[in-house]
Amino acid sequence: MRFLKLFFLVGFMSVLSFSCKKEKAKTVKPVEISFKKEGELNIFKKDSIVKTIAIEIADNEYETQTGLMYRNSMGNDQGMLFVFPNEQPRSFYMKNTKIALDIIYISSTGKIVSFQKDAKPLDETSLPSEKPAKYVLEINGGLSDQWNLIEGDSIAYTKF
Repeated sequence: MRFLKLFFLVGFMSVLSFSCKKEKAKTVKPVEISFKKEGELNIFKKDSIVKTIAIEIADNEYETQTGLMYRNSMGNDQGMLFVFPNEQPRSFYMKNTKIALDIIYISSTGKIVSFQKDAKPLDETSLPSEKPAKYVLEINGGLSDQWNLIEGDSIAYTKF
């Protein structure tokens, strides 16, 4: 009987020590979110095209809330177009956004109404539109100056 108790005690202790062993920490590689071309956008000065870029389109609540967060880069011929159901004052911020952006606010008629240029990565400061906007275009920081964009220029896009 004593042997049996000792046998169960040793067995119980070995089960405890086995179940309490530390597991090796698993390293999780960050997922790179890649650009997904969903359309093309033309930027116009008067009637001539200044630039054509590939766009991702954010047109639902999840996509508009996430935007370009967690991205490490974006090409200079790419952008994200946010499409909202109505025209109203808008405000964006750079929470979890790792790349500097130019944020371009656009009216329901496709006219650029205001800019927030070179928005600082990871900054949660509010970056409001100066006028109501239905669309918001995000491109790499500095490109709106490089392309000489001004208020009154316009856009047109095609969704694939």
